[in-house]
Amino acid sequence: MNNNELYKKTLALAAPMMIQNGITNAVGLVDNVMVGSLGTEAMTAVSIAGQLLFVFSLAIFGGLAGPGIYGAQFYGQNNTVGLKNTFRMKWLICAVCLAIAIPLFVFKGDFLLKLYLKGDSNGIDPELIVSHGLDYLHIMLWGLIPFVITQVYAGSLRETGNSVTPMIAGICSVCADILFNYMLIYGNFGMPRLGVRGAAIATNIARVIEMSIIVISAHTGKNKPAFLDGVYKSFKIPQSLAGDIVRKGLPIFLNELLWSGGIAALTQCYSLRGMDIIPGINISNALCNLLNVVFIALGNAIGIVIGQLLGAGEFERARKSSFGLAGLSGGICVGLTVILVALSGVFPKLYNVTEEVRHLGSSFIIITALFFPVQGVLNSLYFTLRSGGKTFVTFLFDSVFSWVVSVPLALALCKLTDLPILPLYAAVQATDIIKCVIGAVLIKKGVWITSVVGAEKAAE
Repeated sequence: MNNNELYKKTLALAAPMMIQNGITNAVGLVDNVMVGSLGTEAMTAVSIAGQLLFVFSLAIFGGLAGPGIYGAQFYGQNNTVGLKNTFRMKWLICAVCLAIAIPLFVFKGDFLLKLYLKGDSNGIDPELIVSHGLDYLHIMLWGLIPFVITQVYAGSLRETGNSVTPMIAGICSVCADILFNYMLIYGNFGMPRLGVRGAAIATNIARVIEMSIIVISAHTGKNKPAFLDGVYKSFKIPQSLAGDIVRKGLPIFLNELLWSGGIAALTQCYSLRGMDIIPGINISNALCNLLNVVFIALGNAIGIVIGQLLGAGEFERARKSSFGLAGLSGGICVGLTVILVALSGVFPKLYNVTEEVRHLGSSFIIITALFFPVQGVLNSLYFTLRSGGKTFVTFLFDSVFSWVVSVPLALALCKLTDLPILPLYAAVQATDIIKCVIGAVLIKKGVWITSVVGAEKAAE
């Protein structure tokens, strides 16, 4: 396989992921614009509450990753008992996460929201933001349970080879979310005009629909998984298996939790420069997230391709191809930069916010866009390192770097200097260049080049 064929294979793998994630992010963009039409305070409140819920969702994803690894292997062994146990383990992990998150959001929700409202108000009403934020957050708490149920079932179905049911449920959820947002935010089709509360209710309805489709289909469908028979008769899990799952999954869980917490901490640092910052960043993220699916999908695809080369024992080919594929990803992201810069002056006008917020949104889009090629290369390097099984290295590379370098830098610049928000934001974004250099050095040294499959065969 020559380099051109390798690039085509990577793009062919990445395209479906781009489409799937692009649809999801496009819906998020529509929701964001709908809420943004309600005013700066409403959008800021939903953005902050969404940041808090984002940490919870990634904690769930990370927590389920460990049992998911075992679930896929048990399915490959036709081990129904093992699948039952991993399914039960998922429930245990989610119950712990819910037991921590719900009381925290109920009793400390106002405190968490106010962490982002330390800057100058500039005509923005912080009390109204907190009021909207609590309304949104408390309603969204009702949706955490169906969200968790969906993740438990969807993950287990995918592990047993059924990705169609979760996909159909996701599409129905997306359509319901848009429809009910339109009805409940604005009061269309005879429904009450509920504003921010309507956005939360619409999301919860969509989550219940998604959960219902997945659960009902799983238990009553023609291809009902065998492990669901009697799965709720007992919740006993062998202690040795539970310990193995925790040990295997803990690094992934911590990485997701710390990384999402780092993003939330960075946003809180930026908010010290004024209350205009959060809605400005929110506008930027809504648009940029629509296009960052490209380099995220490319990174995943590159990890798969490099992993296949490693599994085939083509170590030197993997090393050489890694830099070429990183260049491909970075080059594609240059095109995305051009698109984002072109849209930076138009997109913020869709929001019913102050002119200052629009200006900040436009500026954040441009700065983020300029670093898109860096992100493209960085994601490629990250997934290449992970393809060799170096999960601890990627843990250091990802979440630890955020807390050791990015967050302290942002906090120091906000607390100790008068640097305006835009160059401050750019400086923090530029720390990813350091990660690129470190990643390139690690790739060149070849410390990541191992064949996990080969090692397992040798051990046998």
